[in-house]
Amino acid sequence: MRRAYSLLTVKSFDDHEYTITGIATTPTPDRIGDVVEPKGAQFKLPIPLLWQHRSGEPVGEVTHANVTDAGIEVRAKFAKPSDFTGKLAERLDEAWQSVKGGLVKGLSIGFKSLDDEPLDPKDKSFWGPLRFTKWEWLELSAVTIPANADASIQTVRSCYAKALTASGHKRERVVHLAASGRSTSKEKPDVKPITEQIKAFEATRQAKNARMEELLSSAAEEGRTLETDESEEYDNLESEVKAIDQHLVRLGKANELAQATAKPVDKDAGTDPEAASRSRAGGGVPTVSVKDNLPPGIEFARYAMCIAAARGSMWEALEIAKARYPDNPRIANVLKAAVAGASTTHTTWAGPLVNYDYQFAGDFVQFLRPRTILGRFGTNGIPSLRRVPFMVSVPGQSTAASGYWVGEGAAKPVTKFATTRTQIPFAKVANIAVLTEELVRFSSPSAEMLVRDELARALIERLDTDFVDPTKAAVAGISPASVINGATPVVATGYTLAALNKDLITLQQKFTANKMYLQNAVYIMGTQVAMNIAAMMNPLGQPAFPTMSMQGGTLNGIPVIVSDYVPTVAQGSPTIQRPIIILVEASEIWLADDGGVSVDISREASLQMDNAPTNTPTGLGASPNAPTATTLVSMWQTNSVAIRAEREINWQLRRTGAGQYLTNASYSA
Repeated sequence: MRRAYSLLTVKSFDDHEYTITGIATTPTPDRIGDVVEPKGAQFKLPIPLLWQHRSGEPVGEVTHANVTDAGIEVRAKFAKPSDFTGKLAERLDEAWQSVKGGLVKGLSIGFKSLDDEPLDPKDKSFWGPLRFTKWEWLELSAVTIPANADASIQTVRSCYAKALTASGHKRERVVHLAASGRSTSKEKPDVKPITEQIKAFEATRQAKNARMEELLSSAAEEGRTLETDESEEYDNLESEVKAIDQHLVRLGKANELAQATAKPVDKDAGTDPEAASRSRAGGGVPTVSVKDNLPPGIEFARYAMCIAAARGSMWEALEIAKARYPDNPRIANVLKAAVAGASTTHTTWAGPLVNYDYQFAGDFVQFLRPRTILGRFGTNGIPSLRRVPFMVSVPGQSTAASGYWVGEGAAKPVTKFATTRTQIPFAKVANIAVLTEELVRFSSPSAEMLVRDELARALIERLDTDFVDPTKAAVAGISPASVINGATPVVATGYTLAALNKDLITLQQKFTANKMYLQNAVYIMGTQVAMNIAAMMNPLGQPAFPTMSMQGGTLNGIPVIVSDYVPTVAQGSPTIQRPIIILVEASEIWLADDGGVSVDISREASLQMDNAPTNTPTGLGASPNAPTATTLVSMWQTNSVAIRAEREINWQLRRTGAGQYLTNASYSA
């Protein structure tokens, strides 16, 4: 979609109806020279009125539009701030006051070219200015642009690029670079050479790094941490710098490819425009496409929000996805699959059908997995658990065999070891997050992250807690026992460095006694315990465990996973909650995980707002008796949306004793 910027000549304001009337003049030819003919407009009223080109921030609609030779006369009606509350009301009031007060004098017409031609018929280079003789008017935006004749389209497009970042779309959006060759699109390419792009991105990166240093220096001088808005700005800058670094790598490779495939210029290229065009197209440097680099889980949250905002209608959800996230087409593709069964435009029948598990539910799992104890196995040098499929018989052993020395001519002893055959059944961890309709309709990045975090929070807590809670026993057909359930703990002998080393050896000896030699051992502990151990000093005043930190690391060569969900154990008289340290042999733990998350959304459901519901139907789940009468809350009556997320996962010890723990681990520096 293209943009044409112009000045707004306001004729009148109506404070009661929040309407303005004026003329949106079309731009005159500038340094680039594009012209949009007013009489070529095709549109259907009302047309969305946006604020600063943010597709998720409409402020009203264009109710009347009259095309004249001088331009397009418009009448636009702003939504009344008094009809809304919260951030929406603040945004509407800001937009109205800014336009009325003359602070925002620019209008931008978002349109799609239907027919265009070179402004100069003799110009056959394709790179020259265009005249758009027929175009589809898609939206009108009130924008802040310089109200002077020197404001070129180049400057305006730069302003628009900045506005896109504020609209909820990351700056690391899809970018198409056509280093050479003629574009297949009708839109006129406006791409700098790759070398100039590299210089521009390096300069941008330097400016962003300077701003990050300025934020930290300001906080350091005042002896404080970053404030909320500063923290958000810093995180955004850090993300953008990372994206720029990745893009610079891509541009470097593209530049190398362009140099490797360069061809000599046609000898006639200097006099023959067609020869010049052929020469530029020679070599055919491919277009470089950079995909969206959204934070993990955001795509999944957007998918859920579109369905919620559409009240369950997949067709409406598809239209919402197209409008809110035009540069995130995978969401629309998934929603489209729920409408169309097949397409003749694809070589494979039903080719457009896609399963969101393979699109971005996996993206949500990738956000979820590193934040769980289970998810950190197999990453960053931590050994993997033994992966097995659901409901498949897995042979194993529960005890080790023994060998014997045999004298000459003596009978050989017969040994044995216990064998097992195990099936890992399906087990399901789930949550239901109840959100307000206002939240799911609000499409800013903060709302998306809130939805994502709310979906993930309960799954993270339940998986982490039940994996390491010594009191968590198995519930048949429902959930597994923790890996240390039933183990006899080692009690700490003191709080000093010497006591810690002694206790860790005692803990490890429980494995060697069962002929498990800890080749894939992993410690699991809480943040405070890890912090205390990392701070311990030897008699020379040096760190006793230099590879340990509150984030993890290694302890005497064994990897450490740190989690705030590692529980404490009640001990002593009077009873005091004491921290624990867990040691597991990763290769002796079976893990079955389908790797996906399913989501369902309802606005009509009635829920028992309780984390221990008593309305399970008779004979199902963990409640074989009749359900208890309870109070249900209607989602429809309370303008709420219930989003349910589920993940199939289960684990089991391959050998008894593969998980042990140490209690009273209150070691001190």
